[in-house]
Amino acid sequence: MVRILGILVGLGFCGVAAWSLLWGAIQYMKEPPQATVEARFHEHPRHPHFEFEGPFGRFSHSQQQLQRGMQVYREVCSNCHSLNFVAFRNFADLGYNEAQVRTLANEWTRKVTTTNPQDGSAMERNPLPADRIPPPYPNEAAARNANNNALPPDLSLITKARHGGAAYVYSLLTGYQNPATYRNHDGEALPADARPGAGLHFNPYFPNLNLAMAPPLTANQVTYADGTPATVDQMAQDVAAFLAWTAEPESDARKNAGFATLIFLLFGTILSYMAYQNVWYGGASRRVRETGALDPENMAKGEHAKDEAGVAG
Repeated sequence: MVRILGILVGLGFCGVAAWSLLWGAIQYMKEPPQATVEARFHEHPRHPHFEFEGPFGRFSHSQQQLQRGMQVYREVCSNCHSLNFVAFRNFADLGYNEAQVRTLANEWTRKVTTTNPQDGSAMERNPLPADRIPPPYPNEAAARNANNNALPPDLSLITKARHGGAAYVYSLLTGYQNPATYRNHDGEALPADARPGAGLHFNPYFPNLNLAMAPPLTANQVTYADGTPATVDQMAQDVAAFLAWTAEPESDARKNAGFATLIFLLFGTILSYMAYQNVWYGGASRRVRETGALDPENMAKGEHAKDEAGVAG
């Protein structure tokens, strides 16, 4: 009786689930969900060419670009965004020598807050190569207060935290549009109720279209030491490459280790196959040929010997 009741209850649950699925499918076909404004107007990142991308790309191939990107961060982005996971000594990977790293640290626009060993009071000093990049604000409250309650994100891992990586950063920096005249790929105008409010700026590469950061780059905002024209597009590519390096500075070493591993595995596979052919496959075949193990006469002799010895099988 209990088993019958259990079966009936199970069938009842299955019936309710099937009815819910059928009803949901009917409602979906009658009234399919409408795409949101964000889905209709959000753009996928544009992909400029970066020398560090791909299995053969290396940051060491684009050190000049990384140095230019560091300059853009220092002179523009560091006014609002921190770089908490990067130390000055890491800049040696960008091609700077020890003296240049020490100079960069000493001439950084912000000081390092530390403790006076004499009386324990707070004090400021010039950064050292071992120090991490000093943040622009002492805490989150100060950062929000200075940016209309918006919190500028730390940029150390931004290319790992955003879909598209360096391409997202580049597209965002160069993607600001006029919401009144913007049209998406279908030629649709941005609805009035989706346009940015006070203190916000329209950018189709930002997930919800409107962000608090004003366009940060203007032409010739920095002066590159190598003479590269400081266009908005060039500065955006450079700082995007720099932020890709801050997020994954060990990328070159990982790729080198990966290629070495692949070569080792390929060599090991070939060696194992040759050993199989020589020791196992070739040897077994040779023994069969030499002993004639499958010859009918030899098989009959073997069976007769087993019968005499009383061995089964």
